[in-house]
Amino acid sequence: MTVIEVPVPSLDSEELSWSPVNPDMLSRREVQRQTGIYRAALVPEIAGWEVHLPAEMHADVDDATGALARVDGFAAGKLGAGDRIGSPMPAILLRTESASSSQIEQLTTSALQLALAAIDETTKANATTVLGNVHAMETAIGVSGEISLQSILDMHRALLKSDRMMASEAGRFREQQVWIGPGGSGPLLADFVPPAHRRIPPAMEDLVEFIAREDLPVLVQAAVAHAQFETIHPFADGNGRTGRALVHAILKEKGLVTTSVIPISAGLLTDIGAYFAALGAFRSGDAGPIIAQFTRAARFASHAGRQLMDELLTVLQEMKQALAGVRRDSASWTLLPTLIAQPVVNLSFVAAALGTSQVTALRAIDTLVDRGILIEETGRRRNRVWRQPGVLSVLDDFADSARRSGR
Repeated sequence: MTVIEVPVPSLDSEELSWSPVNPDMLSRREVQRQTGIYRAALVPEIAGWEVHLPAEMHADVDDATGALARVDGFAAGKLGAGDRIGSPMPAILLRTESASSSQIEQLTTSALQLALAAIDETTKANATTVLGNVHAMETAIGVSGEISLQSILDMHRALLKSDRMMASEAGRFREQQVWIGPGGSGPLLADFVPPAHRRIPPAMEDLVEFIAREDLPVLVQAAVAHAQFETIHPFADGNGRTGRALVHAILKEKGLVTTSVIPISAGLLTDIGAYFAALGAFRSGDAGPIIAQFTRAARFASHAGRQLMDELLTVLQEMKQALAGVRRDSASWTLLPTLIAQPVVNLSFVAAALGTSQVTALRAIDTLVDRGILIEETGRRRNRVWRQPGVLSVLDDFADSARRSGR
């Protein structure tokens, strides 16, 4: 793919001093190696950036933008807001995007484990971590009005508030130096050192001002805002996932999508190396690669997202056929669309989703089990959990496809 250059202000840097935080854990030689002067980024302002997109790139951006809008409309029309007990298709797209965004950070979990986490039925650490990303995405698309510093902090809080190791940092800008790779090498030996923490508030205020602009193609604005956010690296942890949640907040706030979280991260996941290289190019003064990556990811997400929805609708149709002969106004029928959004359920979840007693909920579950729609997962007599295998299979196949494309 030929990448067109789009100049953007490049980084400067400042010299700062560093010594290891825990020198007693290192050898004397390693302490000496990690002690000294390092260069931390000085992030340029972009609020007033004059964007000059070449015609070819503008056309690509327009095509990808149209594709996103169309698939969003399709999602809203299929089990959308008018459904009796929620919006299953937008909900499962949001969860799919959250899982893909987490995979970019090497946080993987199965559709089964993530669905179990959603009803508090798992102890798998990765599943609960990815569920935090689901909450961050929900917060992102729930932003009302213009995106602000507070709304970005809220996304981060939703991401990490249930993380035992990082809960104290949730929703707060970092107060320490961070660096990107390798491992515990310290900033002197790092691949990239984001700005000192005292420079975060003004840099983020400039970013929010950039996001508020109304004169930019939305997909370009989202890509550049994301790259600038990752360059600032305002948090101690969770920057990548929060930054990708911010993309969806921008797409929704600007009206490009209205109801759905289209799985753009799944598109980025298909070529993680190019995505990270594009972030590096942005820091060097070229926004072309990151715009190209988001354009490519948006096209992938539009096609793959539509295909995912079609496959889930096929599963739903199969469930309906399996319920032939059961009264259409029964609780069992009412529950079917919810199984698209939440393919693993327990008794309390079903009762709450249907707004019925647990007796009625259990009767509905028993009917679905008898018809082969639900399978009991635990083998227990009490505190049972049921899964919908068709939906889980579709979701796992989608995740595997994105991962395979990135190899």
